[in-house]
Amino acid sequence: QVQLVESGGGLVQAGGSLRLSCAASGNIFRINAMGWYRQAPGKQRELVASITSGGTTNYADGVKGRFTISRDGAKNTVDLQMTSLKAEDTAAYYCHLNVGRYSRDYWGQGTQVTVST
Repeated sequence: QVQLVESGGGLVQAGGSLRLSCAASGNIFRINAMGWYRQAPGKQRELVASITSGGTTNYADGVKGRFTISRDGAKNTVDLQMTSLKAEDTAAYYCHLNVGRYSRDYWGQGTQVTVST
């Protein structure tokens, strides 16, 4: 059983910063990648940022230069530092984990980020 526990969401004013953290635990034998997705009301879930076990990162165009993803391989954690937040960043943010030979996906329960103007 794999669990993802997220923390760090909340309410922030436009232009502010937040840091999201996610810790993975359980029977994790090989992490291929970890990342963050988000889903705003009425919209599909979308990739925000991801990082592979080798450290390769990928960002959505709308967050490049504002968000930074990082991970601690020893602790199985992934963080998302978000700066210069905009109203359009408001969404539920979900931690994502891809593991194993068959690329199995796991999701956190989500943490709400609300950016006020």
